[in-house]
Amino acid sequence: MSTHNPWKTLSSRIVYQNPWIRVREDQVIRPDGNPGIYGVVESRIATGVVALDDQGQVYLVGQFRYATDEYSWEIIEGGSEESETAIAAAMRELREEAGLVAEEWIQLGDEVHLSNCHSSEVAVFFLARKLRQTESSPEGTELLQIKKLPFSDALRMVDAGEVKDAMTIIGLIRASQFLKRAGAGGSAET
Repeated sequence: MSTHNPWKTLSSRIVYQNPWIRVREDQVIRPDGNPGIYGVVESRIATGVVALDDQGQVYLVGQFRYATDEYSWEIIEGGSEESETAIAAAMRELREEAGLVAEEWIQLGDEVHLSNCHSSEVAVFFLARKLRQTESSPEGTELLQIKKLPFSDALRMVDAGEVKDAMTIIGLIRASQFLKRAGAGGSAET
């Protein structure tokens, strides 16, 4: 099977924009040869941070998510600022949301396409260790709770369906796989 792009873009226009996203509508020729439209939500790089302390405890952030109308427990997450690298965004988000600074940062695999049927958003995940507490400074859109629990309990929350956030699920599973490969499984209670 061919992996070339079967879509032909005829024109493109921005139909909506705010500080976090941009929505683009393209006039296209579809793979079946017929004309159509394709809407794409564009955003900056998303980052996810699995913050793990020396005792194998992971930090989760609880907040109400407007789009899903549900309360959600998540790893530390956030979008990059314009021209900010993924690692710089992850460091900033860890400090802002959880009031933590990490001495050790490990990227957990390659980027992930979060919802490639309608969004160009990519996410990059990190494991943050050797943590030290500092002041948090959440954004005005964030009313956060911080919970610290054994890493194995966070994985159980994923298995039980208590965690629905895709970035959290991906981040925790990637961290678990990394820790097992690194031989640190026992210290992280995986």
